[in-house]
Amino acid sequence: MTQTLPTPAQPLRIGTRGSPLALAQAHETRDRLMAAHGLPDAAFQIVVIKVTGDRIQDRSLREAGGKGLFTREIEDALLDGSIDLAVHSTKDMPTLQPDGLVLDCFLPREDVRDAFLSDLAEGLADLPPGAVVGSSSLRRRAQLIHRRPDLQVVEFRGNVQTRLQKLRDGVAVATFLAMAGLNRLGLAHLARSAIAPDDMLPAVGQGAIGIERRAADGRVAALLAPIHHAETGQRLAAERAMLRVLDGSCQTPIAGLATVADGRITLRGEILRPDGSEAILHGASASLADAVALGEDLARHLLAAAPAGFFDWKD
Repeated sequence: MTQTLPTPAQPLRIGTRGSPLALAQAHETRDRLMAAHGLPDAAFQIVVIKVTGDRIQDRSLREAGGKGLFTREIEDALLDGSIDLAVHSTKDMPTLQPDGLVLDCFLPREDVRDAFLSDLAEGLADLPPGAVVGSSSLRRRAQLIHRRPDLQVVEFRGNVQTRLQKLRDGVAVATFLAMAGLNRLGLAHLARSAIAPDDMLPAVGQGAIGIERRAADGRVAALLAPIHHAETGQRLAAERAMLRVLDGSCQTPIAGLATVADGRITLRGEILRPDGSEAILHGASASLADAVALGEDLARHLLAAAPAGFFDWKD
């Protein structure tokens, strides 16, 4: 059967959030599809969808309801046919998709590291006692307090530009962003340093663009197939399997990173108490064919090592 390609008269509609980073990721997806199929940019339409998570700036994601805040409206648009595919930051994606949707296309993964931004210090260890650090990530907050319990941590919601402005306004003397996001925005020079994963394990899926589609849409599946990066998909299969068993959300501080070498996949996972008082880290390896089982087994190991009430909040 001949594949039906999008045309300027019937463009492929790409759904995305409206932040500069989200748009950069949507444009990267469009550009890869253009190159893969020899199509003009007029054969694609970027559709900006306002999501609940972008509208809420006055409280933490934990208080607001978790990861689905960044995907719900976009997934609704996929399900009702308003868009043909959706471009996401994989670290923002719940581990289970709504019935009728699949997340099975990933672009080559960018830098997975966290970036340290500050005009006061070169790195976390250089911050003076009592310094105020801003972060909206529960994972980063817990990791930060675990390593430097003397520091003060304040809520830092908003997109990359909003958080940079808060730093300039003196709300905090340092903050963290993903190196991948800074790279995609051409802002890597703003990072004072990049934090090695051995020092701060990143979020599951950090640095990876995931593309969601309708499960029954074979045409879009065929269009996406040439731009799917198999190794990134294998790494995320392990990481997201771990997260799924851990029931990871924006209410639980979890980190994880898989790497691939010599036909094997290695996964490291970390869980932390929300107040940063304790962290449990474990790693294991398996064949690439067993990536999902590796993630599930590692998650069960972490849970077995955690005492009762490990993830409980003490507000």
